[in-house]
Amino acid sequence: MVLATLYGTVSVAPGVVLRILAYNLGFHFIGMHFSAIDESLVWSIRLPRVVAAALVGAALGVAGTLFQGVLRNPLADPYVIGTSAGAQLGVAVSLAVPLQFVVLGFGPVQAAAFIGAVVTVAFVYWLARTAGRTPIVTLLLSGFVVSSFLISITSFVMITTNRVNQVTLWTMGGIDISRYQQLAFTGPCVLVGVGIATIMAPRLDVILLGEEQATHLGVPVERVKVAALLLGSLLTGLAVALAGVVAFVGLVVPHAARLVFGPAHRTLVPAAAIGGAVFVVLVDLIARTIAAPTEIPLGIMTAVVGAPFFLHLLRRTRRTYDI
Repeated sequence: MVLATLYGTVSVAPGVVLRILAYNLGFHFIGMHFSAIDESLVWSIRLPRVVAAALVGAALGVAGTLFQGVLRNPLADPYVIGTSAGAQLGVAVSLAVPLQFVVLGFGPVQAAAFIGAVVTVAFVYWLARTAGRTPIVTLLLSGFVVSSFLISITSFVMITTNRVNQVTLWTMGGIDISRYQQLAFTGPCVLVGVGIATIMAPRLDVILLGEEQATHLGVPVERVKVAALLLGSLLTGLAVALAGVVAFVGLVVPHAARLVFGPAHRTLVPAAAIGGAVFVVLVDLIARTIAAPTEIPLGIMTAVVGAPFFLHLLRRTRRTYDI
């Protein structure tokens, strides 16, 4: 995060950046000279973006860990049961219906994305629930069908309202933070979510043995499953509100952490949070500097940078593993 704050598309000497950060954090020393433009660039634009990138990475890393654990599916990611499709439809509708408001620093597009993501997951869960249980296969199939349907509706809305380019750019991902108020709300929410996921870790480990075995061992499987899906969906919704759809992070970061630290969720959850934060911060730095002044969408760069790294890690370990 320090590295990403020091460097950007506009050149500001690292010493000046450090003086600006120290001054705004309350450390006032003699000789701390810097221009108002540099201060605005570093404190109001660059630093909020870096913090937001860390929050997005942590949220998606933990959400991916929860989904892969509770669904016992190595291909599960935070968007597997319709989160992405619901968020995309919310964005398309918010652009088609011009509304102007600000809630906790978020405008109509971010609010619609969050609401669309969470409501879609709740609907998919309701569809999949049968006789007091939620079979995993039914949940995944329901998520796939609902996602396909919502994507079709989104395409219809985009075409009829001429919003194709705007929605498409949003789905490529990109962090656009203009207010610290946004971070003041999402930051504590993400940290609390990571803490709750860590507390749930022992029960997630038992569920990996299978739902029947976990029930015999006294684990309330359905309650844990609902809690994990709800928590993962809320974390994903927060990430979507901050950065749009950033693919690949929630799928690969948990696997990379599992290869390095093992499958125990007590270690895996914080490792995925820290790993996801580091990964997104560094990739965002690359995305905004590699082709400056043109900025590459974050979602594209996460796949371009992350896929070779993960394949190298998988090849270097030269072993199989169970999720």
